[in-house]
Formats: sequence, C-alpha cells, structure tokens
Amino acid sequence: MLSAGHPLVDGRTSHSSLVRAYSKERPERLPVWFMRQAGRSLPEYRALRVGTAMLDACLDPALASEITLQPVRRHGVDAAIFFSDIVVPLRLAGVDVEIKPGVGPVMGAPVRTADDVARLAELTLSDEALAPVTEGVARTVAELGSTPLIGFAGAPFTLAAYLVEGGPSRDHLAARGLMHSDPSTWRALMTWAADVTGAFLRAQVLAGASAAQLFDSWAGALSLADYTGHVAPSSERALDAVRDLGVRTVHFGTGTGELLAAMRDVGADVVGVDYRIPLDEASRRLGGTTPLQGNIDPALLAAPWPVLEAHVRDVVERGRSAPAHVVNLGHGVPPTTDPAVLTRVVELVHSL
Repeated sequence: MLSAGHPLVDGRTSHSSLVRAYSKERPERLPVWFMRQAGRSLPEYRALRVGTAMLDACLDPALASEITLQPVRRHGVDAAIFFSDIVVPLRLAGVDVEIKPGVGPVMGAPVRTADDVARLAELTLSDEALAPVTEGVARTVAELGSTPLIGFAGAPFTLAAYLVEGGPSRDHLAARGLMHSDPSTWRALMTWAADVTGAFLRAQVLAGASAAQLFDSWAGALSLADYTGHVAPSSERALDAVRDLGVRTVHFGTGTGELLAAMRDVGADVVGVDYRIPLDEASRRLGGTTPLQGNIDPALLAAPWPVLEAHVRDVVERGRSAPAHVVNLGHGVPPTTDPAVLTRVVELVHSL
C-alpha cells in the first residue's frame, strides 16, 4: 500500500497531465518529458559531476536528487525521471560492476554457467542496500510538488545480457546462446534479474514515484519467439512487484517494433515507442487501445528548427491515433544536444 503522504494519495500528482495520459485520458495540455533529460546535455549537470564517477553519483542521494531536478527547472517538462543507471541494482546487490567512460557497464567476470548463476542467486537486494535510492527519491519528490517522478529500472533481459556478455555487446550472442543451450540456467538468471529489478522499482514507488518505467535496452536483438518464450515471463515478474501499488507502468525498448504487443502484454499500461516506427503504426499494432510514449528522433534535435518543428508536429499528429500520448524521444537525449532546443520543443508541444 502507498502511504498517506505519497503524491498519488495526497493528490499532488494524481491529476497531473502525465498520470492522466498514462491512465488513457487526454489532458488539456499534452505532456512531454525526455529520456536522459538529466544528463550530459546540461552544463549544470556536467559541472555537478566533475570528479564523481557515474555509479557514485547515482548512489549519492543529494546528488542524484539534484541531477533529477535540473531538467524540470530548466525545460518545464511534465515529469522527472529518477537519475540512475541500468546497472545500479546490480551494484547494490553486490555484483562487481563498474561503468567505464567511453565503454559502459563492465562486469568483474561474466555470468555464463549454472555455477555462476547459483553464486549470483545468493545475492539479494535488501532494504538497507536500497536506502540511498529511497532517500534520493524522497528528497526529489519533496521538491517536485505537483510534477510526478517516474521510477526507472532496466528490464531483466538487459541486465542478464550485461551479466552474460560481461559488458556492452552489439549482437548479444553469448546471452542469446545461453537461453537456448542451457534453458534452465537462463531461467534461473532471468528470475534473479526480475526479482532485483522488481525490488528496485518497488522501492522507488514506495518512496514517492508516481509511475515506473521498465527500460529494455537490448530487447530489439530478440526475435518475437525468443522474447515471448524466454524473456516476457521475467519482465512480467518484474512489473508484478509494483502491480499491487496501483501505479502506471511504461515498457520501452529500442528496436522493438515487432515486439510492441508482447511488451504491452507483460502487464504494462503504456508502451514506449522508439524512433524507428511511426506512432500511428505502433498504435495499429497495439489495437488502438494502448497509451503511447515517444517518439521524436533524437538525431533531429540537431537539425534546423523548421525541420525539427515539422517532425515534432508530425509525431504529435500521429500520436492522436492512440487513446493517449506522452511526447518523448525515441531514445535518450544525445549528450551534444543544445539544451535550448529541448526547452523549445517543450514549449511547442505544450502549444499543440
């Protein structure tokens, strides 16, 4: 149960444009926020991060809260998303992982055998370990007022892919190979990843997040058969961790145009759509019954304003085919983006 002081319970965010859109309503003003809105595109972020490693920043409650708030102050977006990283719950559970600049998450050792997974399964995500996250969320919610905070977690497949590959991969051959060569070990790994993800999401919601987004960075590497047979049950298990709390959930993946219905069917209320598929086509594939989030092409943020403006207007128009629409990017904000362009996009969306 959510506490009496939770923003959805005391009314601070329950009637916000974001929560209403996530609930299949069409608010008076179209809501907009950006994945990776808190990050390297902001000079205030770069100044704050000097001398602090990425995971250390994520686990400093005051720092993570301030970074989360920066784009809300600057751009006037309709939601904050908690500043974190996909591998933060792995670090909190005790996995040896670092984020190497210019590379990404790198594991101390890959997890590829039944014995590896058995050792991993001994690690759990305790309330004590989650304390920096819950404190950071609480600090942020106290400052946001009526602007909702979205909790964030990587989906089980993306966590499992990092663990098996040992770091970033273009094709995820080792992960996809394990799911077929040793299905029982794969299931055990995915169950563990789902429980860690679920605990991470639940902690953020209980601390004050008004919605939750599951981000499956690498699901686009999968066929529909592999997704439904070897991944979807674990994504459903992760989302089940917050289902009793009554918050709306968003499921987003890159390159997942062929998986949209399957990603919705694990229990998500909203489907995030990347830039590769038009929103009206995405809505058609989802039967016209599912709220959508997306899907401005991040590359066009560097285009001349008339080009970007026409694209944003087209995204909004195509989004009208869905019962509700939250404008976002079709992936994260590129670090080279001019912040003034994002502010101008927010103003445009709010005027439409």
